[in-house]
Amino acid sequence: MKRLHINVKVQDLAASVAFYEGLFASKPTVLKPDYAKWMLDDPLVNFSINLSSNEGGVEHLGIQVETEKERNELFNRLDQIKGEQFKEGETVCCYAHSTKSWIADPQGIPWEIFQTHGASHVNRAPVASLNRHNGTCCAN
Repeated sequence: MKRLHINVKVQDLAASVAFYEGLFASKPTVLKPDYAKWMLDDPLVNFSINLSSNEGGVEHLGIQVETEKERNELFNRLDQIKGEQFKEGETVCCYAHSTKSWIADPQGIPWEIFQTHGASHVNRAPVASLNRHNGTCCAN
């Protein structure tokens, strides 16, 4: 199963959590001082927000996969697409251990393809990623 992923930068986490709890009629599945995530089944989406000192808005889009087979299929698709690509591999981001790769669409919007392997107690591990991310998927 594949799940759409949307990450939004916000300047007021508490107000944003309250808004999205109302919109989704659901509490976050993960809530940290700088991050919240909803794993929704209707619509099938992994929607996350992270606190940012910069302007708010869509940070990146992505597709979350459940299996290594799905991940490899999508990673292979990225290899066929023209665009700036970053093969991040194993990493920690958004309080999760993941394997991921990134590609920017023609407008420069980052797309993340990832498989999560478990929870982490830290938000991110520094990496060299697509320029827009300034070093991590969860950049402020």
